[in-house]
Amino acid sequence: MTIRAAIPDDLPAMQEIVERAYSPYIERMGRPPGPMLDDYAERIGLKQASVAEYDEQVGGLLVLIDQEDHLLLDNIAVHPKAQGRGLGRLLLDFAETEARRRGYEELRLYTHESMTENILLYGKLGWEETGRAMQSGFERVFMKKKVTEVSV
Repeated sequence: MTIRAAIPDDLPAMQEIVERAYSPYIERMGRPPGPMLDDYAERIGLKQASVAEYDEQVGGLLVLIDQEDHLLLDNIAVHPKAQGRGLGRLLLDFAETEARRRGYEELRLYTHESMTENILLYGKLGWEETGRAMQSGFERVFMKKKVTEVSV
């Protein structure tokens, strides 16, 4: 498994990953989750997107956005058929390494409050909830993680 910068040729695979990973949440949320509305061609152009490959296939993606005092993990998604292979963990470890490499001490993310399994998973991996609020029409849960910590 490898992680590399996303290129324009990855766009169809990225869009499929997002569609397949987030579609199950539409009913729960009553609307498409934010990542389904993002412009991944723009993310690729801005060099904010990376992909995880296994068996020469793109199976996951990560969007990292530089902020003033932290690195924002804007999206992480693994294709359902690629789940259970460690791609999600590989992407999260990559995000931490990338934050340190860029000189940040903290990673931040947000998720929808109805994505309870994600909130629990992040908590088990050392992420701390910092608040909840309505943002862009979504009930979001905000979390942070110090990147100086060793992953569980």
